[in-house]
Amino acid sequence: MKISAVQLQSFTGDIASNIAKHLDFIKVAAAQGADLVFFPELSLTGYEPGLVQALATDITDPRLDIFQQYSDTHNIVIGVGLPIPAASKVQIGMIWFEPKTPRHSYAKQQLHSDELPFFVAGDRQLVLTTSAHKLVPAICYESLQPNHADHAASLGVDVYLASVAKPATGMAKAILHYPAIARQHNMHVIMSDAIGPCDNFTSVGQSAVWNNQGELLMQMDSNSEGILMVDTVSGKANVYDPAFC
Repeated sequence: MKISAVQLQSFTGDIASNIAKHLDFIKVAAAQGADLVFFPELSLTGYEPGLVQALATDITDPRLDIFQQYSDTHNIVIGVGLPIPAASKVQIGMIWFEPKTPRHSYAKQQLHSDELPFFVAGDRQLVLTTSAHKLVPAICYESLQPNHADHAASLGVDVYLASVAKPATGMAKAILHYPAIARQHNMHVIMSDAIGPCDNFTSVGQSAVWNNQGELLMQMDSNSEGILMVDTVSGKANVYDPAFC
């Protein structure tokens, strides 16, 4: 299976422009043979807790239909980040599109203390099943909590998809934690990080993939947009710059 993690800078609060940008990356990933492509935390709005009440939308939003069309046309699974309404607050969500299948939503289950004034937690784990793998999404803070990966492993998962927006301090923890859980649970770990301004911090990129032995296969830099793709059969990873594809 070829899995792609996108590293990009979102347009703050501009869902329409972000959709167009996402589609450019999806086209490149599909052209390179990707079976799945996913994006950083809250990628369609940018990570901006103060704006989410105005920006939150649900799984049926017709603006998202284009992702289903791309999934069907290119036979590719797509995961995008989006704030989702939940009662009087909002969840940090991802919407997942599979070819010719009803779309799924996933909401971050473990929130950082800074997020509690703005968000409520999700209450279930989404598992994506293909002919080759069982995969779970994990959104930023929860992906650094050992019990989240432990639970994923108990479900038979062998690919862990970390969708994040991390400052330098969070990234320092991530590059120690992710290879450790890869080794412990015999799972690939693939991280998609944002770059650029996010709320009150700067997200530092460095999207990366570790194999199921915890070996780093490839890591991006802190400034460049691009697509990190890993082939889980060959164990090889590459970075693609959409500007040159």
